[in-house]
Amino acid sequence: MGHKLLLLTKANQQYRDLIEALVLPNLVLLNDDPKNLTEADIWLAEPKLAAPLLPHAKNLQWLQSSFAGIDALMSPGGRKDYQLTNIKGIFGPLMSEYVFGYLLAHIRGHDFYRQQQRQKYWQVEPLPRHTSLQSMRFLLLGTGSIAQHLAKTAQHFGMHVTGINSTGNTVDGFDVIETMPTLGEALTKADVVVNLLPSTPATRNVLNVDMLAMLKPDAILFNVGRGDALDLDALNSQLIVNPTQQAIIDVFTQEPLPNSHAIWERENAIITPHISAPSQPEQIVTLFSQNYHSYLAGKPLLNIIDFNKGY
Repeated sequence: MGHKLLLLTKANQQYRDLIEALVLPNLVLLNDDPKNLTEADIWLAEPKLAAPLLPHAKNLQWLQSSFAGIDALMSPGGRKDYQLTNIKGIFGPLMSEYVFGYLLAHIRGHDFYRQQQRQKYWQVEPLPRHTSLQSMRFLLLGTGSIAQHLAKTAQHFGMHVTGINSTGNTVDGFDVIETMPTLGEALTKADVVVNLLPSTPATRNVLNVDMLAMLKPDAILFNVGRGDALDLDALNSQLIVNPTQQAIIDVFTQEPLPNSHAIWERENAIITPHISAPSQPEQIVTLFSQNYHSYLAGKPLLNIIDFNKGY
């Protein structure tokens, strides 16, 4: 029996061209006619586009997310009668570029020397506490595939890497693994903190006013996991009181971030519009193809989501 695929992305034509070129067996690629919502048994979709349309998907059996984040599909009363898979394994290099690009620029004083260049002035930056990544303490909230890639990159630079997860189980690439109850203590020791946690009831607002107060006076915080893990108002207040702290924020509870939010005005914050690890259609279609062949063969799909855990 053939399968019918519906695309729900902002780049449907690009995905269509890539999938048609693969000539996948027993697969009909449906057009964008709204009636096909009820016809398709497979969706390749962006979670936020798919979520409001799920009630119409009477034949849906499997939804392949085109993103890593699937929290839009995790509402308590939402459907759970289909297989949901997300994208993993391709975002680690992209996230490493983002995190270490900003981190190296900060540690090496790029802003200082750029301003000095405009003034045609030759002077070494007054000695900060860190002039190299070597021996700095790098804390990763989350130990999944993206975090593992970041951990290996950090170790390449000679950093000490701690990871936090829900089990405390050892993970390759980390010097130390801690659990969430020890987050506060871990924050007091970290020079760099990177949040990569998924959006679940247990992780929402985990970086609240009390936890942010644990940061070192010159700590560098990255939020590149999910926006709802961070209390943005508390962070804004924290950065005002601690001008030597730095925050690089790529994900927000509300996107786009309202232009009225005070965090825009912080000199020690960098705001980017959710671009730290952009999805690449070519890579996503390759993963979709692998999963589709498994689906045809009745084999387990890669990156299956547990609705009870939310990841």
